[in-house]
Amino acid sequence: ADPKRLTLVTRLNGQEVQKSGTDLLIHSVPQIIAFCSDFTPLAPGDVIATGTPEGVGHRRNPPLWMKPGDVLEVEISGIGTLRSRVADEK
Repeated sequence: ADPKRLTLVTRLNGQEVQKSGTDLLIHSVPQIIAFCSDFTPLAPGDVIATGTPEGVGHRRNPPLWMKPGDVLEVEISGIGTLRSRVADEK
């Protein structure tokens, strides 16, 4: 997959809430990986968060906030989907 042309999708409880592309990142994927590898060893399976594209919850009308029990999915085209269930802070 071309790191300059990947689609990033976020879903909350199956509803698409964000969609963007790596071509819109301020820093390229190779630049981000190089920067991170300067201060920590990276291994297969590591996840690097790049920030959030347009559509973040507090800017929605009405605002959209995650709550315990919600399911968050973050997908990168050609790579896969990371699925997490939101838990209450204990």
